[in-house]
Amino acid sequence: MIDGVKIKKLKVISDERGRLMEMVRADDEDFVKFGQVYMTTCYEGVVKGWHYHHKQFDYMTVIRGMMKIVLYDNREESSTHGEVNEFFAGENNPIRVQIPPGVCHGFKCISPGEAIVVNTVSEPYAYDDPDEHRMDPHNNDIPYDWNRKDG
Repeated sequence: MIDGVKIKKLKVISDERGRLMEMVRADDEDFVKFGQVYMTTCYEGVVKGWHYHHKQFDYMTVIRGMMKIVLYDNREESSTHGEVNEFFAGENNPIRVQIPPGVCHGFKCISPGEAIVVNTVSEPYAYDDPDEHRMDPHNNDIPYDWNRKDG
């Protein structure tokens, strides 16, 4: 596992009215601080990535559909520099993925239709100086192929 990445298995409480799932709590032992919460979606087969932040922690939870979330440790000083982690998250595997600053990340919708991610981040988005650094999803130095692995 990439240094600083944490996975929390989320508990879903269901009854005849519906379901409830806590995604991020201020008293979670890995929680850093609150910046903002946003929702993003991804259409079937689409890759969104790569990007990374200098200061921001991400706490990603897929609430609809399934996504392949992939992380790459781009931090030269890290003991896990160059390591790749792949997580399958969503309705069939309710987890929260904590992504520390400097770790490149992206995701691909692997279920039919549109998948939805709720991301709680440690920093509010700075419109005048965003902590958002992007790389092409396919043409880069990251040793990862987004294609499905059959077999």
